[in-house]
Amino acid sequence: MEVPFQAQKPLCCRTIFTHRSHFNVNKHFLRNQSFQSAAWQKDFSSRRITLKAENADSSRRRPRKSVTPRPKGSSSRGSMPKTEVGTSIQKWDQTNSEEKEGEITPTSSEYAEPINRTVDMKVEVEEDGEAEFDGKLEKVSSIEKPMAAAKLHPEKGRIGALSDDTTKSTKPKSMKEVNTLVSKEKKNEDSSLDLKLEMEANMRKQELERLAEENFLKGIKIFHYPKVVKPGQDLEVFLDRSRSTLCNEHDVMIMGAFNDWRWKSFTVKLNLTHLKGDWWSCQVHVPKEVYKMHFVFFNGKDVYDNNDNKDFSITVEDGISVFEFEDFLLEEKRKELEKLAKEQAERERQAEEQRKIEAEKAASEADRAQARGEAQRKREIFQELMKKAERFVDNVWYIDPSEFKDGDIVRLYYNRSSGPLAHAKDLWIHGGQNNWDNGLSIVARLVNSESSDREDGDWWYANVDVPDRALVLDWVFADGPPQHAKVYDNNHRQDFHAIVPNCFPEELYWVEEEHQIYRKLQEVRRLREEAIRAKVEKTALLKAEMKERTRKMFLLSQKHVVYTEPLDVQAGSTVTVFYNAANTVLNGKSEIWFRCSFNRWTHRMGPLPPQKMLPTGNSSRVQAIVKVPLDAFMMDFVFSERENNGIFDNKNGMDYHIPVSGGIAKEPPMHIVHIAAEMAPIAKVGGLGDVVTSLSRAVQDLNHNVDIIFPKYNSLNLSNVRDFHYQRSYSWGGIEIKVWFGKVEGLSVYFLDPQNGLFWTGCIYGGRNDAERFDFFCHSALEFLLQSGFHPDIIQCHDWTSAPVAWLFKDHYKHYGLSKARVIFTIHNLEFGADFIRKAMTYADKATTVSHTYSKEVSGNPVIAPHLYKFHGILNGIDPDIWDPYNDNFIPIPYTKDNVVEGKRAAKQTLQQRLGLKTADLPLVGIITRLTHQKGIQLIKHAIRRTLDRNGQVVLLGSAPDPRIQNDFVNLANQLHSTHGDRARLCLTYDEPLSHLIYAGADFILVPSIFEPCGLTQLIAMRYGSIPVVRKTGGLYDTVFDVDHDKERAEAQGLEPNGFSFDGADAAGVDYALNRAISAWYNGRDWFNSLCKRVMDQDWSWNRPALDYMELYHAARK
Repeated sequence: MEVPFQAQKPLCCRTIFTHRSHFNVNKHFLRNQSFQSAAWQKDFSSRRITLKAENADSSRRRPRKSVTPRPKGSSSRGSMPKTEVGTSIQKWDQTNSEEKEGEITPTSSEYAEPINRTVDMKVEVEEDGEAEFDGKLEKVSSIEKPMAAAKLHPEKGRIGALSDDTTKSTKPKSMKEVNTLVSKEKKNEDSSLDLKLEMEANMRKQELERLAEENFLKGIKIFHYPKVVKPGQDLEVFLDRSRSTLCNEHDVMIMGAFNDWRWKSFTVKLNLTHLKGDWWSCQVHVPKEVYKMHFVFFNGKDVYDNNDNKDFSITVEDGISVFEFEDFLLEEKRKELEKLAKEQAERERQAEEQRKIEAEKAASEADRAQARGEAQRKREIFQELMKKAERFVDNVWYIDPSEFKDGDIVRLYYNRSSGPLAHAKDLWIHGGQNNWDNGLSIVARLVNSESSDREDGDWWYANVDVPDRALVLDWVFADGPPQHAKVYDNNHRQDFHAIVPNCFPEELYWVEEEHQIYRKLQEVRRLREEAIRAKVEKTALLKAEMKERTRKMFLLSQKHVVYTEPLDVQAGSTVTVFYNAANTVLNGKSEIWFRCSFNRWTHRMGPLPPQKMLPTGNSSRVQAIVKVPLDAFMMDFVFSERENNGIFDNKNGMDYHIPVSGGIAKEPPMHIVHIAAEMAPIAKVGGLGDVVTSLSRAVQDLNHNVDIIFPKYNSLNLSNVRDFHYQRSYSWGGIEIKVWFGKVEGLSVYFLDPQNGLFWTGCIYGGRNDAERFDFFCHSALEFLLQSGFHPDIIQCHDWTSAPVAWLFKDHYKHYGLSKARVIFTIHNLEFGADFIRKAMTYADKATTVSHTYSKEVSGNPVIAPHLYKFHGILNGIDPDIWDPYNDNFIPIPYTKDNVVEGKRAAKQTLQQRLGLKTADLPLVGIITRLTHQKGIQLIKHAIRRTLDRNGQVVLLGSAPDPRIQNDFVNLANQLHSTHGDRARLCLTYDEPLSHLIYAGADFILVPSIFEPCGLTQLIAMRYGSIPVVRKTGGLYDTVFDVDHDKERAEAQGLEPNGFSFDGADAAGVDYALNRAISAWYNGRDWFNSLCKRVMDQDWSWNRPALDYMELYHAARK
């Protein structure tokens, strides 16, 4: 049979039509037709029917028509009524004829250009039970050619040509008709789309009815459509309410989220469907970045259907994996953090801008008030001056003309014979205005007035420009120009003053004067603030650069064992870890296994599987590759000889750690509490006080929380305590203890004031009951932590004075609320309290002393020896804010490594002038020390004489606690001052400003200590560009690397040689180091200056020690 398809006429008015129309034809339609030819079925199954319409006049074309929906009352779903071929064609012709009756036929001459069209039709049989028809119109050669009638030839499976007599060439007579044709075209397109949507809806309805019936029969109360869920889809979820715990509820809602309830939660109300039964449904959009959907149903209140506490879930096909989703979440969090950081930065910027505006406003008002005050004072002085001002002084001076104003040129006459210049060969006027307000502004040479009308004297004159805004002229006469005059006539020290008769209005003058003062004050303030700002910015830059260098040096400090490429590990990147077993306990092992995790072994993914390390070519190193997650802030790893067991290299229990940058997770802050008896600058006796303050500040700068518990001595220097106030009180042992709080150097300090008077002694040490005092303090400090609800991670105690904290904590507090804490005990001085130190070493989790070499030197001490496994040497540092040549108010000019030569030269000259030394370019040796046997006083005496023998200068600053030693040095000072007064000066006291000047002005700083646990003098010296000359002991050995002998040792620490050192404790040792140092100064100044710059570039602050202490704190908690 023939199946008619109606071809659409081409559009007029040059409309180019390339729309592809899709028609869905039900499979049942195809099955129920009795096709006359197998060729038709074959061609139809090819899914393409092409019709080419030629010689068609646009006016004869009908709007495109699609296969129309089945009307009501027609045959059942899935079938079509059989129609004879002829009947179909007749209906088509009849329709065409009916439309022709009402048409207005245009002529072809009204068309601007021919339109070529092709009708390309396609029938596609789809798997869902529909066939799809694809229609396409292309150009026809001419709109004037009649359109051929088209009919389907079953034997060819093609649509034939429309006969010429079915159409006639017409053209629209108005634009209205053209618009009508376009409108009809659009309606047909909409009709085609509507048909397709309706057929799809019918198919969907049938499928849903089938699924509902199928699941109902199986007893399943939920299903979803489509059955295969993919990302980015809209999913319809169905619930059989009758089988749910919500069967009696009027409202049914779904609440859910994706990916184990971790992504995009939703709540949607369900509606009753048309499906047979009690099926309710809603639509949920499935995002792209999901792998599973989780949900429950509820009534909007408190009745739930959660699948017997297991929740409902739907797996999403072709979605991302769980691990991909984790990375996606991390990336989203990173973006959110970046956004929050930008917003916070913008808020801070706006707040800073507002602060600047307010500060500028306040400063401007202060400038204006100051200008007003200064103008008033000047006016009062000026008014007194006006009383003395004259128009002339008879027989002394006069002005011609007598009436003048500012801007005029007048002739000022002077009678040379009237004063002290009677015999001067040359006469000059030095003048100004308004009580010399602008300084010297009038300078002119006088000439003899031979033509003067006055004959009563020796008259001379000068032409003078009257300055602008002058109310009064001020001057003196002299026998020469400025800087060369010797004899003056200054009117008996009163100067000469002349009124300007036609002067600038006085009131207006003072208004302008106040404004000028105001502008000058503003300019001075602006320049001052710019200088301060520039200095602050440069200081911050220098500190940041030094901190970054130290961080890299810290990473490279273990390069002989392990390092990474790249050195700076970034979150989300892939890094290679290199390991040299030759320098470890795994030396010689046939296999090396790498065990790694992140974030101090606390990462959510846990430890990575052990990885066998691979060789790296000819190198003795092995390597492993690691993917660093986005939420990492630290890499943690150890090495072993086998995959499951065997010998481990865990860095003596510390593990290996490498910081990770750029991660979205930050290291959680640790809470550290120091319990100490000294703290600089409020109560300091020795180096202990400096360490407590500086270490605490450095750790706090690493974003950790630090508190200090301290006795409230009645001798405290409270001027250095900010916001000092009473906080609370508590009791222990029947004694009330008052707690005061304040900020010292930016640190939170809790001052404990027991009301039994133990710390009302007027001193820190020296009482006969010191052991009792500090034992009570340690107990009350721990009680304060407990009663205040503090839960520190680390409690650090120092020397014998707070050593009892270690055992009191373990015996009385660890199991009663402070279980989280670990105790670190630091030894600063082994000379005192050996019994306290021994007991603290036993109880502490970790113990430290102030340098690595000193820890080895005391390792044989019976107090230390049993506990070497937990004993570590960590070098002390200096406070770079206190010891900073760029911001030091005690030296003449600020300097950095870039101008160290000029800065030290100026400081040396100032030092020489202050102490009465010869101002000369000589090598200057500085000695800043306590004069004790520990500090090598005999070596100091010898070094002074050796320096003088080498024609150098020497300056000593220090005092001796032992009167005998003090008297000995007083005698030495008197002798040297009399014999070498221009090259030696011994200042036997303590002078803080002078110490800064010595550090800056000296070429060398001598530290010949017999023993030195750490030593800060050599570190401060290098900070100021002075070269240390030291004995090899303790911290001196750890920080000073001899320029001639320690190159390799320095390189192992990531440093360069920086000084001169000696081994012995005799004069020969001192001579060996000091002679080389002074000779280097004499023989190679360029090299010596570069050495000064080099030592200034090294970081001896607390940057590195703070990192070492943090590693120790984490090891204690592991």
